[in-house]
Amino acid sequence: MRNFAKSFAAVAAISALALTSCGREDPGTGNEGGGGGGGEAASGGFEEGAPIGVALPQKTSENWVLAEQLFNDGLTEAGYEPDVQFANGGVSEQQNQINSMITNGVEVLIVGAIDGAQLGSQLQEAADAGITVIAYDRLLTNTENVDYYVAYDNFQVGELQGQALLDGMAEKGEGPYNIELFAGSPDDANAQVFFDGAMSILQPKIDDGTLNVVSGQVEFNQAVTQGWKAENAQRRMDTLLSGNYDSEELHGVLSPNDTLARAILNSVKDAGKDIPVVTGQDSEVESVKSIIAGEQYSTINKDTRDLVEHSITMVEGLAAGEELEVNDEESYDNGVKVVPAYLLEPQIVTKENAAEAYADDPTLSELVK
Repeated sequence: MRNFAKSFAAVAAISALALTSCGREDPGTGNEGGGGGGGEAASGGFEEGAPIGVALPQKTSENWVLAEQLFNDGLTEAGYEPDVQFANGGVSEQQNQINSMITNGVEVLIVGAIDGAQLGSQLQEAADAGITVIAYDRLLTNTENVDYYVAYDNFQVGELQGQALLDGMAEKGEGPYNIELFAGSPDDANAQVFFDGAMSILQPKIDDGTLNVVSGQVEFNQAVTQGWKAENAQRRMDTLLSGNYDSEELHGVLSPNDTLARAILNSVKDAGKDIPVVTGQDSEVESVKSIIAGEQYSTINKDTRDLVEHSITMVEGLAAGEELEVNDEESYDNGVKVVPAYLLEPQIVTKENAAEAYADDPTLSELVK
């Protein structure tokens, strides 16, 4: 069992500070009612053609953009009326969008949150209306009014990234190795989980001297990248290089996603340094090209098509009045309750296995032939 309560508490604290500063194969069963356990969706079902709300965050990666199209097409094909919206204006816009979806009578609310801790009143309204709430990709925190969580196994994502960093550096030579650590945005509950998964692999190597974090910045709150913004990662990498790597060689950088990985690599190139081993996530086109070119070392394949497809399968199950299959009923403590989760398995991708990993992807398969 993995308990993320400690991780959640750290995320909540950091998120509060940020807001102040800026103004596996063992299926179980989920809960039977929608709306935080108080609704009737899972026991009573609903009719074909029902409206389904999908609230997505800002368009910070290719996978979010793809999800919009997949939800619109997939829900329509399945016989429902999709209402898919991005909150590019921030948390308040997402709150307003969810309020509108509730007013319009959606039967299911699928939420990819900008900040999973800032939707409490909206989710309470959803519960009061008997709407089933599914947290998509990012856990909804500080609320009892979330029924299911569907995502890739984010702790495993971090583990794969940590191991890839070690493997990539070992391919270049023997240690000890100088590394730096980056994490995602503190208002995204996944960011701490990615970091904790990676550190479960890296911390023992830091402790035994195999790895040296030259800057000394080893804590999550020291490594975060507000908003998952490339410019923030590049700025921090510039500072790390100028302050710590005058004569030292940088061997590796833990990056939590592809957008930040490319920003980190740009910083290294601008500084005239040798390319270190850099991890990533999301299989973005430019990063896959970079991997094939021998620059970025790795990414994570989390096929958005599969994640959206399973989300729609959950909607269909709810419409039929079925209990939904979950495969993790222990790990995802959101600070108020343990949310039943269905987790998909992520895949590490390097130049060596890229052709196999993307064989079924119509876009990426062309890049890795």
